[in-house]
Amino acid sequence: MTTDLSKTGIRMSRLTGVRAIMHDIRQSQAASPSAPWTNLSPGNPVILPEVEAMWRAHTRAVADSKEFGEIVCRYGESQGYPPLLDAVVDLFNKKYGWGITQDNVLITPGSQSSLFAAANCFCGVNAKGQLRKLLLPLSPDYTGYDGICLDEEALVSVPPDIEIIDAHTFKYGVDFSKLHIDATTGAVMFSRPCNPSGNVIRTDEVEKIIALARAHDVPVFIDAAYGPPFPNLAFTPIDPFRGDNVVYSMSLSKAGLPGERIGIAVGPSRYLDVMRAFLTNAVIHSSRFGQAIVARAIASGELVKVSQAVIGPYYRKKFELMRRLMAESMPAIDWYLHKFEGALFAWLWLKDLPITDLELYNEIKKEGVFVVPGSFFFPGTDARWKHRSECLRISLTAADEEITKGVAAIARVAAKLYNKASNTARIAAG
Repeated sequence: MTTDLSKTGIRMSRLTGVRAIMHDIRQSQAASPSAPWTNLSPGNPVILPEVEAMWRAHTRAVADSKEFGEIVCRYGESQGYPPLLDAVVDLFNKKYGWGITQDNVLITPGSQSSLFAAANCFCGVNAKGQLRKLLLPLSPDYTGYDGICLDEEALVSVPPDIEIIDAHTFKYGVDFSKLHIDATTGAVMFSRPCNPSGNVIRTDEVEKIIALARAHDVPVFIDAAYGPPFPNLAFTPIDPFRGDNVVYSMSLSKAGLPGERIGIAVGPSRYLDVMRAFLTNAVIHSSRFGQAIVARAIASGELVKVSQAVIGPYYRKKFELMRRLMAESMPAIDWYLHKFEGALFAWLWLKDLPITDLELYNEIKKEGVFVVPGSFFFPGTDARWKHRSECLRISLTAADEEITKGVAAIARVAAKLYNKASNTARIAAG
C-alpha cells in the first residue's frame, strides 16, 4: 500500500545528497564485508583519548551528584539547563566581553535543529503570502542546508569567487556582485569554518554581509559547528560574531559529544524566543544529562583547553599529511586543495574533470576507497555550473595509513581519467 504523504512528508522523507551516498557505502560494505575498504567519507569525529577521558570524568561526576535525579528524572526548561546557561554566559562575557545574559542563550538538540528552526521560522511563505528566502551567501556549504527549508522554493545560494593562491591551493570568497539581500530575504545562513571546504569567510566579508542584512532587518545565522570557542577547529584566527541581527550557533558534536545532541545558540532574544517556541513544540528540550556534563566541562575551562590543545592540532596534522601525499602522488594536472582554514575535511578540486563527480566517486570506489562527491554541497546553485561536479570531500578522520591508501587511489584514478581524455582529444584532432 502506498502511503499518502503530505508535501512536507514527501520532501522530508527523501533520501538525497550525502545521505544517499552513505546508504550506498553501507550497502557496498555489507555486500563485500571482507573487502579492505578505506572510508574517507565520515563526518564523525575521531574518539581522541583525552577528549573521551574528559567526557567520561564529567559523566561520572554528574551521575554521582546529588542533583542526578532532578537532572534526568524530571522535565526541564525548554530554554536549557540553568547551570549550562550560566556557564555559556560566563564564558562569553569573560572571554569575549559580550555582556550577555541568559536571555541571549538557547540550548537545542544539536545545532542542526536550531538552524532548522531558524530557517522555517523566518523563511518560507509568511502570513501575507509572500515567499521569504533563506540566502546562503557562498556555495559550497553544508549539505544539510539543502533540506533545511520545509518550503523547497525558499533556498537560494550564491556561487563563490574563486582565488587561485598557488599551483595547488585555492580559496573561495563571497562574490558581492551576485549577493542580493532585500525585502524578500527571510534570513542569511552560512557555516564558518565551512563544511565541506574548510573555508573561513573573511572577517570583512562577514561584517559586510551582516550590514547588508541589517539594512533590511534580516537575521544572520552563523553556523559555528567547527568554530570557537569549541571545538575551535579554525586554523586562521577568528572570534565569534555578535550583532543585533546575528545568532551564533555552536555544537558539541565535533568536540567529541555527537551522541548527546547538544547545540548552543547565542544572540538577540527576539530571535531565540521564536526558535525556542518552535523547538518546544517539536522536541520539548535537549538531553538534560548531556547538558549537565557540558555545563561542567565549560565551567571548569576544560572544554576550551582540550579544544585548543588536543582537537585542533590533531586535524591540522592530518591535513598536512594529506597535502604532502597529494603533492607526491597526484599526476601533472590542474588539481587544487582548498586552503585549510578549519573543519575536518580536505576539499579537492580537479579542474576540467573529464567525468562527473558522481562517476568519479564510483571509479574511486572500485579501488576500495570511499569519498564524498562534491556536487551535494552546492544547494541552490545551477546544476550546469561545471565546478560543482569537479570536487571531492575527503575526511581527515581516518588513520594515517588509510589516508595514504586513499590518496594513492585518487591519484591513480585521476591519472587514468585525464590520460584517457588527453588521448581521445589527440585522436579527435587527427
